[in-house]
Amino acid sequence: MHRDPIHHRSVFTLIGTNDTLLESVVQFGARVVSRLDLTHHVGVHPRFGVLDVVPFVPLANATLDDACVLRDKAAHRFAEELALPCFLYGPLDEGRHRTLPEVRRNAFETLSPDLGPSTPHPRAGASAVGARLVLLAWNLWLSKVSLNQAQEIARQIRSEDLRALGLQIDNDVQVSCNLLDPSHTTPADVHDRVLALLPEGGKILRAELVGLAPQSCLDEVDPARWSELNLKIATTIEAAARSIGFEIS
Repeated sequence: MHRDPIHHRSVFTLIGTNDTLLESVVQFGARVVSRLDLTHHVGVHPRFGVLDVVPFVPLANATLDDACVLRDKAAHRFAEELALPCFLYGPLDEGRHRTLPEVRRNAFETLSPDLGPSTPHPRAGASAVGARLVLLAWNLWLSKVSLNQAQEIARQIRSEDLRALGLQIDNDVQVSCNLLDPSHTTPADVHDRVLALLPEGGKILRAELVGLAPQSCLDEVDPARWSELNLKIATTIEAAARSIGFEIS
């Protein structure tokens, strides 16, 4: 689990096989919806529900199709058992594909929920339930950089496999990133791009890993830079899986 009181957001990583994982996710969602109230939420990260994003990610021999099956089952359960509007993202039927940013931009406006009520749950909002490949959630904290400058840096580094936002965090700012293909666009690549775009006097204070990293990401980065980039074997998906008896390498 990774939690951040400023973002007012927690990330939980659950690893398991099909039916066991599905039941764990549904029970977890039920507990979240019963205990949290979005109307009392304050935080800098975009959100539209207490169970904001539920991505299913294939590991080991699982496929993206397997993840889609679990995604659809979970979304149906959330809609039927919790009266929670659910927006699907990732591969859809008839060859369509929807991204999480598309859901965030268009939910309840030009995009209706795929499942569940057509309006937000009064306390829980809605949920984006997806199927995707492994990504890396990773942030850079900056000093002597304005919010506008951080937002411009985020805009300039965005690409097909890199999503980025500039956020204000107390007296500092952060470039918050999702690396969609972290073996291709690595944390080292992002760090160096941001470093090159800093205004005069600006500094990178530290890197922050959110959740877990795939081992393949570390394999593409010089080990001499792991500490600088907040990467280590102990916080890989593979190491976490081994710690509970799963071998996914």
